Amino acid sequence: MAEELKRLSILERLGYERIEGFSDERKVGVLISLLSLMIVTAAIAISRGVYEISVVDVYTITLAHLSPIVDVSTVNKLQNTIVWDLRIPRILLAITVGVALATSGAVFQGCFRNPLVEPYILGVSSGAAFGASLGIVYPQFFLSIQVSAFIFGSVAVALAYLLARTRDETPIVTLILAGVIIGSVFSALVSILKYISNDSALREIVFWLMGGFYYASWKDVALVSPVVIASFLVLWFFGWKLNILSMGDEEARTLGVNPEKYKFLLISIATLITSLAVSTVGIIAWVGLMMPHAARLILGPDHRFVIPAAAMLGGTYLIVCDTLARTLTSAEIPVGIITSILGAPYLFYLLRTRGRAIFG
Repeated sequence: MAEELKRLSILERLGYERIEGFSDERKVGVLISLLSLMIVTAAIAISRGVYEISVVDVYTITLAHLSPIVDVSTVNKLQNTIVWDLRIPRILLAITVGVALATSGAVFQGCFRNPLVEPYILGVSSGAAFGASLGIVYPQFFLSIQVSAFIFGSVAVALAYLLARTRDETPIVTLILAGVIIGSVFSALVSILKYISNDSALREIVFWLMGGFYYASWKDVALVSPVVIASFLVLWFFGWKLNILSMGDEEARTLGVNPEKYKFLLISIATLITSLAVSTVGIIAWVGLMMPHAARLILGPDHRFVIPAAAMLGGTYLIVCDTLARTLTSAEIPVGIITSILGAPYLFYLLRTRGRAIFG
């Protein structure tokens, strides 16, 4: 009883309003609807492309691989290759990356108490870009572009933390500034690598920086999905702690929560899955900024619901963007271009409607 009263008190301090008819049970219904929307969108996306395949054929091919009822040898070989070997892993990877970036965005915005913060704020993208560029220009020194990008993305965040750490504390403003500094340094290093690389390597670097799922495979899905799913569950579990952290450090301490400890944990996990996503598919902007904000508009500020809602919206959004990238023209458009074109107007909307409240 005391714990429940404590939680209600926290809700009141956060400004939560119990809208009549929009209870927690109804919010769960909204989450189920968002999950259904993501599944339906994925099913439609698998059937769309240069080679059109009906949803029924997609279902049959998928069933043939997952169930002994249907023999794989009885399905069309070309359709089987397109659906099972190309489109399904690509869609699953798009969902996984969307979940990773959107979940990270929700965590960063909650920890930094700023809806304009996104997962790349600590220099992850610049560090990963430098690592990928190194792997492209000097392939003899690295196991793969993905491994190199992941290592340097993680190094960038570690350096930002070390730079911001003072007197056993990590002030949020200092951490953001440290991330900007580290990001600028790695961006300069990427520019140097572009300058000294040959034409072939330069084109590959530019192509990687624009982000995309062109090389998606079952190996990528098997590598990325378990980490993202496990991290998502952990971050969702700590959604209530994130509610407290979003009230400010002093409020958190009065409620018995160590803000330094939980911020370090949550930001570290969010950065891990961001680095993993960026190292796999390149830089895809705006997802971590847009989706958490959209989730809050739908369900309110409670991170117990914002985190899963943002994750499913992120997965759905990247499915749509990737499908557009594959189908708008005969030549595939990098997904990063699509998300940037759609994201820029949304940022303008945020600045116009929320900028005064955010920046005073």
